[in-house]
Amino acid sequence: MWDLVSNLAFGVSVAASPQNLMLCLIGALVGTLIGVLPGLGPVATIAMLLPITYGLPPVGALIMLAGIYYGAMYGGSTTAILVNIPGESASVVTTLDGHQMAKQGRAGPALAIAAIGSFFAGCVATVIIAAAAAPLTSIALLFGPAEYFSLMVLGLIFAVVLAKGSVVKAIAMILIGLVLSMIGSDLETGAGRLNFNIPELADGLGFVVIAMGVFGFAEVLRNLEVTHNRDIVQAKITGLMPTRADLIAAAPAIGRGTILGSALGILPGGGSVISAFAAYTLEKKLSKHPERFGRGAIEGVAGPETANNAASQTSFIPLLTLGIPPNPVMALMVGAMTIHGIVPGPQVMTKQPDLFWGMIASMWFGNLMLVIINLPLVGLWVRLLRVPYRLLYPLILIVCCIGVYSVNNAPTDVYLTAAFALVGYWLVKHDFEPAPMLLGFVLGPLMEENLRRAMLIARGDWTVFLTRPISAALLGFAALMLIIALLPMIRKKRDEVFVEEG
Repeated sequence: MWDLVSNLAFGVSVAASPQNLMLCLIGALVGTLIGVLPGLGPVATIAMLLPITYGLPPVGALIMLAGIYYGAMYGGSTTAILVNIPGESASVVTTLDGHQMAKQGRAGPALAIAAIGSFFAGCVATVIIAAAAAPLTSIALLFGPAEYFSLMVLGLIFAVVLAKGSVVKAIAMILIGLVLSMIGSDLETGAGRLNFNIPELADGLGFVVIAMGVFGFAEVLRNLEVTHNRDIVQAKITGLMPTRADLIAAAPAIGRGTILGSALGILPGGGSVISAFAAYTLEKKLSKHPERFGRGAIEGVAGPETANNAASQTSFIPLLTLGIPPNPVMALMVGAMTIHGIVPGPQVMTKQPDLFWGMIASMWFGNLMLVIINLPLVGLWVRLLRVPYRLLYPLILIVCCIGVYSVNNAPTDVYLTAAFALVGYWLVKHDFEPAPMLLGFVLGPLMEENLRRAMLIARGDWTVFLTRPISAALLGFAALMLIIALLPMIRKKRDEVFVEEG
């Protein structure tokens, strides 16, 4: 316990430096802005802002990107309540009761409860991350190459199971991501591989190029054809403080949402989306008056908002302790870490404690900033929502093109990003989930490296993956999860969940 307290105190000292506090504030504000604007989620935004992190110190860069992530979760509730459009996919459920409260003249209490729930969940989740980090890291240090390879296989299978749409399509996306990760040069010999003797592909495809193309540019293209019916609440928002009755009604939902979201956030896949949906379902089932839900029940705002914010922060646990990204945003965080020469995994805690504990402690500051800053700025967000998208998107594309070009000063990167934008747009239009492809691309080189190491140590004996207990258990669990996902009954239930989420 004393070690945990001393580590957190060290993290606070790192996060409280003026530069890191400023970057945390920028991340929280940008994240809120992105959450408020429908159509641009945290994945697209972080992909677009990756080039900016090249000029920042590693700790500050990751603190800012983390702030964008949980800031977007927070901002999504504002537009869901005021406009009836979820600014972020995890805020879909918030529209059901949040907007009804706004139409009844209770937008202030709805926004305040969302803020209080988010802040409480963020604080608890930060403690959970800090408490779970040391034991998980000590377990991870027992892993060898075979165990790491099996763990990454399990991570990809989880991404398949929890991806939206067809299981077969999700598997295809992972395989495509693995193939894309092999383009460039062989890890051992340096020989060209899958680059078709094109000089620009000699070093492989850039992470920023794929991420920004498939998520950033493709998201803009997709939103150009969507006409949002912006049912903006016109009345002036007053009385932000919830009543005593509101707090009594919302408190149990906030507690349950925190526990549920913290647990589901660790799972690979769409943890924040699933946790918000699960929290709403749980509150409706436990309520003595379920007919109130969908008509302005404050528990219908408190539960999902708390759960999705808790999940967004506990998703850092597998990233920081095992080096395994559980969702697309964490995959982008892995990309940001590799850009700065940091190898994700258990050694981050021992070799770079300032990064590890500083990032965890910054979440407290970030959550506090979100509450203090955003409630007074509600009027600004409402005015921003009236800006036509046709003016926003060209500006976003221009900034992104400059960012892509600035990474390597290569026009080819801009062309490749445009090509991946078309690919990403086509994938979404044909119900392919791009997230597993990005996870496959990020984990591909690490999987290949650990596969080769394991085979070298075992002198070519592939059974090493089955004879080592931890590796065998991970592969067995991965196979079981895949079989369950392919069962007709489970597939039907899974599709129903994602239909309701959408």
